[in-house]
Amino acid sequence: MAQVRSPALDIIIVNWNAGSLLQDCLRSIEGAAQTGFKIGQVVIVDNDSTDGSLDGLTSTTLPLKIIRNAENRGFAAACNQGAQGGHADYLLFLNPDTRLFTDSLSVPLAFMEATQNRSVGICGIQLIDEHKEVSRSCARFPTPSMFYSKIFGLDRLFPGFFKSHFMEEWGHDENREVDHVIGAFFLVRRRLFEQINGFDERFFVYLEDLDLSLRAKKMGWTSYYLADARAYHKGGGTSEQIKARRLFYSLRSRILYGYKHFTPTQAMLLLVSTLCFEPLTRLAFNLLQGAFKSAGETISGYLMLYRALPEIMMAALKK
Repeated sequence: MAQVRSPALDIIIVNWNAGSLLQDCLRSIEGAAQTGFKIGQVVIVDNDSTDGSLDGLTSTTLPLKIIRNAENRGFAAACNQGAQGGHADYLLFLNPDTRLFTDSLSVPLAFMEATQNRSVGICGIQLIDEHKEVSRSCARFPTPSMFYSKIFGLDRLFPGFFKSHFMEEWGHDENREVDHVIGAFFLVRRRLFEQINGFDERFFVYLEDLDLSLRAKKMGWTSYYLADARAYHKGGGTSEQIKARRLFYSLRSRILYGYKHFTPTQAMLLLVSTLCFEPLTRLAFNLLQGAFKSAGETISGYLMLYRALPEIMMAALKK
């Protein structure tokens, strides 16, 4: 009788000053059950960290590979780096601020291997936060109106009428097909990843995973949320260290997403609204809440956006 081949999994972790979180993440991978599959390699792509978070990693029993970038290349580019050169059937893009549990790998991989799930290209699992509560980690593909409602603060003022593209109204307590699962635990078939040429590196960080999910959907693949397995996700991660820059990259990615997936008119309206109106609504909410530090971070983030606008538009209009 022919022996059934076990699928292989490569795990890619992009690190930027994650500190002890990275060590905790690796230890959790060591503790996760490897039933019905094997780990080909665990690739850490370090984006020029300066906090010593790579120190002592060689003591792990994992098949570890470390790629050290001389500069911060961004999340999308680093993910593509980590995926190159491997041959595993599956790729797991895993944030360093996650910790796996015993069944965090074996359950989703068994699900993906089931014959009836051959059309599922991307799988995410239930994520819990530090309070042991289930995070709302799935999303719809955003429409222009969803972005506009956020820009003008309508989603905050009238949440019942203006829904976010995040599926916050759903408890994430059951298995279901979704548009998108969060990139903190992003399990992808390698052949899908290669078919659509990986992440779009124009997205430095934010929305690169959503863009990949949408491109996969257009190619006939589906994304699935699996509540039968869990992992811990701190959330915020290392971007908490740089809130103004985080805002800048979020807005930058939104503009790029609009020009890539919306009509030219919709993309232009999104650009104008983001540049001219959203700073005012954000500052108004900051000041009404007495969040003066946040107001300063809002101003800094938008100044970065205005300075980078020529580069952003060149990237947005690139085919």
